[in-house]
Amino acid sequence: MNVAEEIVRRLQSLSPTRLELEDESALHAGHAGAAPGGNTHWRLRIESPAFAGKPTVARHRMVYQALGDLMQHPIHALALSARSPGEVDA
Repeated sequence: MNVAEEIVRRLQSLSPTRLELEDESALHAGHAGAAPGGNTHWRLRIESPAFAGKPTVARHRMVYQALGDLMQHPIHALALSARSPGEVDA
């Protein structure tokens, strides 16, 4: 299983109604956290009823908890948008 598949698999615990994941590692070539082959810098847009009524920090913590040890390695950076259904990105 590759990194993207593992990220998506782990995020299923949040019952997402929308999940968009992009590997942006190529945009960070030469950066200290960038590794050959990518899989280090990600952009995630996730929508889940689990986020309803929760502040942004709590939503991010829920995502980080779901990803677990992936946040230490191989993920170096995660640009994150976490919304509940019906919310609009700012």
